[in-house]
Amino acid sequence: MTELQKRPLPVRTRRYSDGIPMNDLFRTTNPTRNPTKNPTKDPTANPTRPQSTNPAPDRAAAGTAAPVTLPRRPPPAEPDLTERPGPPVPGWVAVLTGLTALTGAAAALWRARPLRTVELPPWQWAALACCAVVAVVSFGGLTRGRTGSAWVLSLFGRYRGSVRRTGLVWISPFVLRRRIDVRLRHWRSEPIAVVDAEGSALRVVVLVVWSVRDTARALLAVDDHLGYLREQVEAASARVLSQLPADAFRGDAPTLRDAEAVGDALTRMLAAECRPVGIAVFSAQPTRIEYAPEVAAAMRRRQIAVLDAKHRDSVLTGVIDAVDDTVTRLTTRGLVELDDFERQALVKDLTVAFYTRSGGPAEPNQE
Repeated sequence: MTELQKRPLPVRTRRYSDGIPMNDLFRTTNPTRNPTKNPTKDPTANPTRPQSTNPAPDRAAAGTAAPVTLPRRPPPAEPDLTERPGPPVPGWVAVLTGLTALTGAAAALWRARPLRTVELPPWQWAALACCAVVAVVSFGGLTRGRTGSAWVLSLFGRYRGSVRRTGLVWISPFVLRRRIDVRLRHWRSEPIAVVDAEGSALRVVVLVVWSVRDTARALLAVDDHLGYLREQVEAASARVLSQLPADAFRGDAPTLRDAEAVGDALTRMLAAECRPVGIAVFSAQPTRIEYAPEVAAAMRRRQIAVLDAKHRDSVLTGVIDAVDDTVTRLTTRGLVELDDFERQALVKDLTVAFYTRSGGPAEPNQE
């Protein structure tokens, strides 16, 4: 009996009258396509998609996407908010003006004595009031400018300038005055928890030398410039110290023990972050970098093992050089004639003797 043949199932093909076929939406670059062919003449090409001059590799086939690394920029600074000199007046001018106003008012009242029955015309009353107002404003705006501090002036929420003059000065009593310290200052941070390039937990203490360069930005561009500086020190320390390992256990690679290089990188990064708020950072140096208490014991054992291995390697190198030099001198000068067996025995004895005398482990039966 013959076997019945199976009838092929009908395949229904869906045709698209316009637009892009569905199988072309996820089609990757065809390697058999002629690259010199005009893309506008390709019926399957998307005319609305721009052609890239440097096409990326096929990421759908690989199954991974390349990470996009964007350059990190410091916060922008307000161009209009910049320190400018305020409108101060020397103190002696204000004192002279106030005394003149008081003298004029006293002279007008002296002419109209007795004071109980004084009768002055309206214009004289207006002059007395003006003299009183001038005296109050003159003496009310007197203040003292200190060395290492500045006044930041604002009127109705608008910045009006900064006064760095010392001594007796006059500032309008109608403006809001806020004092800010502009001296060179230093701040020692508390132990900051960071990790190095290998993921080991560290504790770092940073010493920052800084000063307020732009009083307007330091007081008006940020809520608290001291708190901003502390937070940026922690952030910059975490970013810089995570780029290198704390110790090089596998070769002579750059480590965080190079305090000068780490301090320079930390200073540049912290200065760029604090410049928009008017803070000038002159130095940011890590004063102490140590492992966290939970990993300190393990890292100490690892350091001891690495130092012991380096010591053994240096001792063994010296011993091998000494043995080679001794055997070479004995044979080249003709003092002894050795075959292979005798040479091996001599090398073994010299190696044990030199290695034991150089600090290596002695044999158990050796006193």
